[in-house]
Amino acid sequence: MKTSINGKSKLKSFEGLRLIAYQCSAGVWTIGWGHTSGVKEGDKITVGQAEIFLTGDLVQFENAVNKLVKVPINQNQFDALILLVFNIGITAFTGSTLLRKLNAGDYSGASNQFLVWNKIRVNGVKKPSLGLTQRRQAEKELFDRA
Repeated sequence: MKTSINGKSKLKSFEGLRLIAYQCSAGVWTIGWGHTSGVKEGDKITVGQAEIFLTGDLVQFENAVNKLVKVPINQNQFDALILLVFNIGITAFTGSTLLRKLNAGDYSGASNQFLVWNKIRVNGVKKPSLGLTQRRQAEKELFDRA
């Protein structure tokens, strides 16, 4: 499967476009719509470059989700998983209870697991983030749509 136009639009909305590199809340240098690979302080890009980065990033995450998910899912569920994995990373998703429940056929249990991924580290302590809580709720609602 591939990310739908709606999924890509939601991702752009969640991530926001930044043409100058910045450090995200986790301290990772980021540019464009959440692109992190090879980004360093002082980097600048155009909107066109941001689109190219996003397309490449999506292919990586689509390949991972297509490989890791072993049960049938619909387009909304795929898009919701892409939105999540784009944010938490492939490694975290691979070891997640969400993926384990989904692959066991527990779609409801998997859906509820979106809400677990709402924390950021503040001085080494995980704390709920309002922004991530809202994002995870939106991803859960998308996942639950037939």
